[in-house]
Amino acid sequence: MSAPGRFARARRRILVGAAGLAGLGGIAAFCASAATRGLTLRTRAGLAFGTTVALTAAGSEASVVEAALADGFAAMRAVESAASLFRADSALARLNRDGALEAPDPHLLALLRFALTLADKTDGAFDPTVQPLWPVWAGAAARGERPGAEALRAALAQVGWRRVQIGPDRIVLEPGTAVTLNALIQGYAADQVMAALRMRGIGDAFVDTGEFGASGTHPDGTPWRLGLADPRDPATVAAVIAPFTGFAATSGDYNMRFSDDRADHHIFDPTTGRSPRSLSSVTVTAPTGLLADGLSTACMVLGRARGAHLVAAHPGCAVRFTGKL
Repeated sequence: MSAPGRFARARRRILVGAAGLAGLGGIAAFCASAATRGLTLRTRAGLAFGTTVALTAAGSEASVVEAALADGFAAMRAVESAASLFRADSALARLNRDGALEAPDPHLLALLRFALTLADKTDGAFDPTVQPLWPVWAGAAARGERPGAEALRAALAQVGWRRVQIGPDRIVLEPGTAVTLNALIQGYAADQVMAALRMRGIGDAFVDTGEFGASGTHPDGTPWRLGLADPRDPATVAAVIAPFTGFAATSGDYNMRFSDDRADHHIFDPTTGRSPRSLSSVTVTAPTGLLADGLSTACMVLGRARGAHLVAAHPGCAVRFTGKL
């Protein structure tokens, strides 16, 4: 395993609109397309959830579009404050530190309740309490190793979604338990952003919170399209979803990995403490970003057959699998 301490990252790429932003000649042409329809288009980018994010919206009044984008970023910040592990002061970070949380943030409650429900539906294949595995793998990779069986057994003894109790005004974790909602937070954020844009009357929008959402149409009046990255060459678009409306999430072995061969990555099988080996990536489209995000992660653990069965049980959802390459 070469250079195992470098936990390699690769961002998913999007293909915006009918021919892609680059194909339209860049931002200027993108805005010109909106102007031909009497719309003002704005795109705002920033950092959230440990990655780059971007919101694009079009409307008849520039001031409304700008206010909508500000609301969208405020919505993301509220979700980060509730449940991001990239923020030491988030409600989730405090829950993990203290083992209990009084009067929890509503966003944290919504995410955690969804996570526990999905864990139940998948017999624990999706489990928000896999966080204790992270330092074990990160520490071993930094030493150029994979974790030994004893270290994994010790971490797995602290994993189990039933170790989380949610009451009317309190969340309690069993000793040693730690929660991650990284498999849900970006999809949930896409939902919150899209809701904020709708409140401002924005009908045409494309949001990238690390997962994706689209409503209405591209500024030139054609349907939005979403490009899916090639898992082995993330800068290359391997497939296109067209038209694209609603939400999409991708889980893959290339986004954060502990080994150059991608056998070890950030998605853990809660029964083994190791990464599932059958798939390179899974993309789910769904009516909500939260559902798309959760199902895509669950499918990585469940594999193609069981994952397809899970997605089929959810109306309005579809899944695309890429086998291990």
